[in-house]
Amino acid sequence: MKQLFNSIKHYSSQLGATLIVMLFISGCQRHSEMQTEGVPFLQGVWEQQPMPYQDQMMNYTLHQFTFTCDSIYTVMDVHATTKTMPDSCFKDGNWKEFAQGVYVQRGDSIIVEGIYTKENGKQKISGCYKYGQYIPRFKLVYHSEDSVVLENRFDSKPIILKKIKDITCVPKKRWEM
Repeated sequence: MKQLFNSIKHYSSQLGATLIVMLFISGCQRHSEMQTEGVPFLQGVWEQQPMPYQDQMMNYTLHQFTFTCDSIYTVMDVHATTKTMPDSCFKDGNWKEFAQGVYVQRGDSIIVEGIYTKENGKQKISGCYKYGQYIPRFKLVYHSEDSVVLENRFDSKPIILKKIKDITCVPKKRWEM
């Protein structure tokens, strides 16, 4: 019986080590050092239009998105009437948050993987407001040459965007960005 137990213990530790190595290898993907071209109709700077009844909302966020090739840069203008943080962060209920990342379009979805940053683009790892991963998921409801309607999959509020500047994608090496 002891020999059977030792055999099971030996094989289960080998199996565990094998599974860990397989997960590590499958979880690692080689990402290209070059940007891809991204979604052609999104290339540019997009500004969110005021929301209906936004002055009556307890909180809302207006977005500005910049799509350059497969990269996205976001400025979020946050408005809040209810204080849920220290005075030093609340700033009379209006502040800006920043994020950057990469995006892909899959069917009617825009999938973003990025990080919250400081205004200068450096990663934000602590402090007021949001930090860490920026991973919104948007449903692409409508698009034309100069307007896009997204719906945040997490709160279902429409984000009505107007293009304010065209950008032509010129792929760069990621470390040059």
